[in-house]
Amino acid sequence: MEEEPNRRRLYQVWRGSNKFLCGGRLIFGPDAGSLFLSTALIAGPLVGLCCQCITKMNSSASDQKNHVLALPVLIVTVVLGLANLAFLLLTSSRDPGIVPRNARAPECGAEEQAVDMTTPSTEWVNAASPHLRVPRTKDVVVNGCTVKVKYCDTCLLYRPPRTSHCSICNNCVQKFDHHCPWVGQCIGLRNYRFFFLFISTSTFLCFYVFALSWLNITTEREEYGGSLLKSMRGEVLSVVLIVYTFVSVWFVGGLTVFHTYLMSTNQTTYENFRYRYDKKENPYNRGALANVAEVFFTRMPPSLNRFRSWVSDDEDAYGGAGGGPLSPMSGGLDLEMGRKGVHYSGGGVPAILQGMDYSEMEKMEGAGVHVKDRQAPPEAPDLFMISAARQHDVGCGGGDRSPPIVHDQDAERTLVSSNENSER
Repeated sequence: MEEEPNRRRLYQVWRGSNKFLCGGRLIFGPDAGSLFLSTALIAGPLVGLCCQCITKMNSSASDQKNHVLALPVLIVTVVLGLANLAFLLLTSSRDPGIVPRNARAPECGAEEQAVDMTTPSTEWVNAASPHLRVPRTKDVVVNGCTVKVKYCDTCLLYRPPRTSHCSICNNCVQKFDHHCPWVGQCIGLRNYRFFFLFISTSTFLCFYVFALSWLNITTEREEYGGSLLKSMRGEVLSVVLIVYTFVSVWFVGGLTVFHTYLMSTNQTTYENFRYRYDKKENPYNRGALANVAEVFFTRMPPSLNRFRSWVSDDEDAYGGAGGGPLSPMSGGLDLEMGRKGVHYSGGGVPAILQGMDYSEMEKMEGAGVHVKDRQAPPEAPDLFMISAARQHDVGCGGGDRSPPIVHDQDAERTLVSSNENSER
């Protein structure tokens, strides 16, 4: 199918820092090159163990001796290795839960009068619409607890609860956990399940290879005169695998234990370091079993972005004409205001400001406030300072420069009275 000249796929005009493959079917982070390093660190020791199995199988055929590293070990090693790499790919190549961004800042229509646009907590949020002010944060009630949601200046939307903006991928991600450099992707709502399976199978593989390498050294000790040291010298590859897995298990094993705790308490890494729910109530904690079931036994939510959809140059390709599905401009459930039926107008100025003539105000550059620049009004000129400047210019020979004109009312009254006296 040929591409139309004025239409492109959404992933081709995506504003985030992601990388796409297979026509937008696979989405990676900007540091996706780390996948090659992670794959090598996983496949390296497994390939070494498989080579040992094949060698022992060939030697057992000739000396009629059973070895620990036999065909069953080879099969289990291949299956576990492929599963671990599959979890790695599923974690890094899928949408982690990116929230579609808006093309414009949220706006309040005539029917939305609940938002106070003049409260001290409001700030300027968009240079393109300097006359609009929206609250920086809003309160949302989650399971009886008040949670603040923040406005994202990059995505131009209020982040739903548990959503945070990743500075590496430049996207707001639902249930943002962290950005993992080893998988080159954000860990969020839609790939946390596979991330946990990846680190847990990596931990199991470390114990698996470590135990088999020690068993191989101890069972082969008979061929080296019963000496364990000589057996270690003869089985150098097993010694290397023991050292490698012993060092690696401290990293992936510690990560697995930490995320097991987070999963059982329904926290994310970002929330654990940012909010410290152990000091206050966690509104998302429903019990250990329910929290684990939420990760593994609930239906995977669909992606909010259709990266292969066609978009034209004259339409909004990043959130639709009315904003993204989770933006404050959309209808239905309003996560920020906590109620339904809130709709926003599509105009550029709220109804309360639509009667003002901003074009005439922008023309008054010499007097008043310039609306676009949002600068403070200029201070009134000091007549004494201007008079001193005039005397200085005259004394220094200002040339053809005409001094500033200052209207002194007292001087004018004196001049008029003197003229009247001369006429009399």
